[in-house]
Amino acid sequence: MDDNVYLLLTDPNDTFGDVIYSRDTDLKIGVYNLAKGGFILNPDEIQLYGYYQDTLLAFETIDISAEDALDMILAIKWYAEYLGCPDMEILPDDPRFDHESAVKMPV
Repeated sequence: MDDNVYLLLTDPNDTFGDVIYSRDTDLKIGVYNLAKGGFILNPDEIQLYGYYQDTLLAFETIDISAEDALDMILAIKWYAEYLGCPDMEILPDDPRFDHESAVKMPV
């Protein structure tokens, strides 16, 4: 049984202006609709991505601590269930941009 309990702070003026909170830890994750713009990646935080229907969402931690980092995936999966999209693929990189492989192969 999953003991994690998550809470959601929603913005009535913004469909994806949500913040996911963990009841039992200090984990907080901001949810951003990338089609709306205005998202500026914070290099000190963790970002993950996922599509809700045709909308690309960014999930960014807020003041992350090392012990809370592993709960991020569980919190996003909980949020995807909340949206009615339990099969949401969680992506490590922004799919709008090409990313170089971490390991370069000699040509």
